[in-house]
Amino acid sequence: MMKEIVIPFATGLAIFLFGMQLIRVGMEELTAHRMQHFLLRFTKTPIRGFGTGLVATLFLQSSSAVTILTIGFVNAGLLTFAQTVGIILGTNVGTTVTTEILALKVEDFALPLILTGAAFYVLPWKKIAALGLAIGGFGCIFLGMEAMQWIAEPMKNRGWVAALLDSGYHPVFSGILSGILLTAIIQSGNAVIAITMGFFATGLVPLPFAIAVVLGSNVGTCITAFLASIGTERAAKQVALAHLLLNVGGLLLFLPWVGTIAGVAHWLSNNPATQIAHIQTLYNLICSLAVLPFASSFARMVSRILPEQNPSWSLSRPRSHPLFKWHQ
Repeated sequence: MMKEIVIPFATGLAIFLFGMQLIRVGMEELTAHRMQHFLLRFTKTPIRGFGTGLVATLFLQSSSAVTILTIGFVNAGLLTFAQTVGIILGTNVGTTVTTEILALKVEDFALPLILTGAAFYVLPWKKIAALGLAIGGFGCIFLGMEAMQWIAEPMKNRGWVAALLDSGYHPVFSGILSGILLTAIIQSGNAVIAITMGFFATGLVPLPFAIAVVLGSNVGTCITAFLASIGTERAAKQVALAHLLLNVGGLLLFLPWVGTIAGVAHWLSNNPATQIAHIQTLYNLICSLAVLPFASSFARMVSRILPEQNPSWSLSRPRSHPLFKWHQ
């Protein structure tokens, strides 16, 4: 078991997460650490916050990283809680870009991207070297995803997944629980989706189970925000609560339709992995766009559930800060 399953899976996951880190570092270098200023400046309306969250997640390759930054800004009084709802909605859509890229034929791109990234990295220009890190990072996540697929056949032969699905638990609920737990442990929703795409593509898990993992993984990402909000001001805790409510609400909204989604998935693509990527994109896009027009009302609802301890603080106005006078 160790040789056939644990070692290939751990190796593939480590390479995948290392690739995500390379992309993040490379993109931060390319933006010259201006991402924090970008997050702070373009969040005055929910729509602008949505675009900011989407772009920031695209660059940092982690919705959790953007959420943690947002919690930090709210805790410091540089953003109000109301400004963060659009950012959260944007991060949920931004994280789907990676899975759409993963739906490409990863085995054809991994090695060329790693070699190209390495060649760029050794060049004397800082920006080109940073671009090399990002390119090499994409190669690593493709390679890691391919490595994680190696365990599909041994797991199928041992009958573990079949035993789980035949254990009496509904595959949808098993998938949701698996998505939540795996994402909470690995701390990367994209990694969990990548694993699911590989398992479904190899026939290891059925489509309803895979769709349920997608729904559960969105909820699993909330654990990071809750950990980041420990010991913070009440407004920062409101961000973590809003993140949880949005993702749990999306799960409950789509839960009755898992079977229907599975039935029409073949219309999205003939490729199994691409089906999962498109389902995740549509799910996050629909959930975010449905809430976006009501972002202000949603912020007020969360503020009533978890009210400010200091009533003198305004929901719509951040504390002044000499570095960010544009808020005034």
